[in-house]
Amino acid sequence: MRKGKLGPWLLAASAALALPCLVLTRASAAGALNGMVTSLFGENAGTLDILLLLTILTLLPSILIMLTGFTRIIIVLSFMRNAIGMQQTPPNQALVGLALFLTLFVMGPITTDIYQNAYLPYEEERITQQEFIDLAMEPVRGFMMRQTKSEDLQFFINLSGEPVEDRAQTPSRVLIPAFMISEIKQAFLIGFFIYIPFIVIDMVVASTLMAMGMMMLPPAMISLPFKVLLFVLVDGWQLVIGTLIRNFR
Repeated sequence: MRKGKLGPWLLAASAALALPCLVLTRASAAGALNGMVTSLFGENAGTLDILLLLTILTLLPSILIMLTGFTRIIIVLSFMRNAIGMQQTPPNQALVGLALFLTLFVMGPITTDIYQNAYLPYEEERITQQEFIDLAMEPVRGFMMRQTKSEDLQFFINLSGEPVEDRAQTPSRVLIPAFMISEIKQAFLIGFFIYIPFIVIDMVVASTLMAMGMMMLPPAMISLPFKVLLFVLVDGWQLVIGTLIRNFR
């Protein structure tokens, strides 16, 4: 009987102990968010600043794809893996991780420019929020403008129906899709040149197997070790990554 009566008291005591812990946990989470907002926007952070921060965090993957060289890098790395003939090696996580760090390497000068010329003045309350956005977009737009082909940019300008006398005055909604199309084109062109030596190896192996009468033996199984050996001997990683990095400059 005592055990039966003790159960509700234990439950009530556990709830009484857990409630302060839950309150403290929520308070610490709110404090962490407030600290993040304060460090980004200063002491005068308001509701719009918090909304802007949450919006940026939500759209961060799309921003990474649309405004940086990530698209070109990940497509080229995927072409390289398929050209060798290994569908799951390196795994997708490894390719995405490598593409992310290569993107950070390429975009390093631009992020430094944004931090020094846009973020620091805004944190010190020397510029307004709109000025911060405009100053932050300037180096990003300059990067996209350098990487966008003239014919792609003109194509989207014609589609928009807006007269643009100077390329520097192109609206961002026109520049961003033109930049993405140029990135995909450039990635496919690099991928084409990556495929050529491996296709030659496949053709040589297939012709040799047919000449030996081994038509039932899959050529891809025989050519795979030779393609991996070729890639290692010529230091393919440095060639591919070096080509990618130099292609952005």
